[in-house]
Amino acid sequence: MRYRSMLTAASLGAALAAPVIASQPASAAPFACLSSDNDIYAADGNVQGDPGDLLGCRQVQLPGVSNPPGYKAWKIRYVSTDAKGAKVAVTGTVAVPTDAWSQGGSRPTVAFNPGTLGSGPQCAFSKQLTGQYQDMYEGDNIATFLKAGDAVAATDGLGYIAGKVHPYVNGADAGHALLDVVRASRQIPGGSLKDDGKVGISGYSEGGAASLWGAQLAKSYAPELNVVGAAAGGVPGDLRVTAKALNGSLFAGFLADALVGLNAQYPEMPFDELMNDQGRQAVKTAESNCLMGTLASFLGAKVENFTTGKLSLEQLYALKGPDGTTWGDIVDRQKLGVGIGPAGSGAKYEIGFPVFQYRGALEEIIPQETENDTRAAYCKAGINTTWNAGYAAEHLSTDWNAAQDVTKFLNDRFTGKAVQGNC
Repeated sequence: MRYRSMLTAASLGAALAAPVIASQPASAAPFACLSSDNDIYAADGNVQGDPGDLLGCRQVQLPGVSNPPGYKAWKIRYVSTDAKGAKVAVTGTVAVPTDAWSQGGSRPTVAFNPGTLGSGPQCAFSKQLTGQYQDMYEGDNIATFLKAGDAVAATDGLGYIAGKVHPYVNGADAGHALLDVVRASRQIPGGSLKDDGKVGISGYSEGGAASLWGAQLAKSYAPELNVVGAAAGGVPGDLRVTAKALNGSLFAGFLADALVGLNAQYPEMPFDELMNDQGRQAVKTAESNCLMGTLASFLGAKVENFTTGKLSLEQLYALKGPDGTTWGDIVDRQKLGVGIGPAGSGAKYEIGFPVFQYRGALEEIIPQETENDTRAAYCKAGINTTWNAGYAAEHLSTDWNAAQDVTKFLNDRFTGKAVQGNC
């Protein structure tokens, strides 16, 4: 399988270490895109402004995007909200085709969340798109959207700034950052994106979970955005099911990123004090590596080996924080398809637009049962859902194989075409 061949290559060397970036407080909205890289990735400081406010920008080229049409692109830094409601600085990339949009109305934007890149600060999608590091695999996906005439607002997600760690697979964090990157994209000095432009949401794997969280949170968190569709593939809809499958597997590195990432958002929960020497080293490894380095480092690893008490996943889930919340409670909060309903239903998460979900027929990383169950939950809730589980591919290559279908699905929504789901 393609992932296994990539793992072999990954084992030949460790990921590059990230440069040290000076701490700098957030600034007022920029009048021009003159931010340095240090400005973009600086520590949070005292973040001011509303969610989606642009804090800084820098015009860039994207050598990580293969054969794009003419475009302008920017790295950006913007305000978002973490899972606890605190304001945080987040980074990302905006790319806009230079050819005029010819399909009527304002140019639409695809809010894009990349698949897993790793937790090291050098792994940020915005750094990889600009050629500062190379361990990502979705440059062609960005090119596909640009060739269709769509603008792309791609979030790095929280945590890729100085002094922070990416809160991997934490749903509210991801959904907020994905919606806020669209808001910020419309504030770029000299930019051309309009407030009335339609929005599509897209992502695969970690990005697929983020896409569905963006869809679920859109109405309550960013009601002014005209979101018309969402596409999500390879979705780890239930983290308990996913973690059980990953533990001790070839892909245990994803579980390591998840444990470290959840701890980053919930540092009050028991974690550091549980670790043995191997566990403390594992945290450092996960926090410093990108995708291939992490997968190679944790090949076949089991969580039981990283704590002094040899704690299993179930035992970890039972541990309580200072307010009585358990790790299991926090993990369960990330489950997708809970509390959803169509527009006007009064559900906690109303989704008033069509959703496309998909997976590969040869999926070997995310348990197929949780991907199927997430789709079933959306169908049961009455969400207009299109499903495709027929891609003759394993996990990674399904992302590429589905790219044209994802682009068509979203662009059909941008041009007002109706779709009848296949629930």
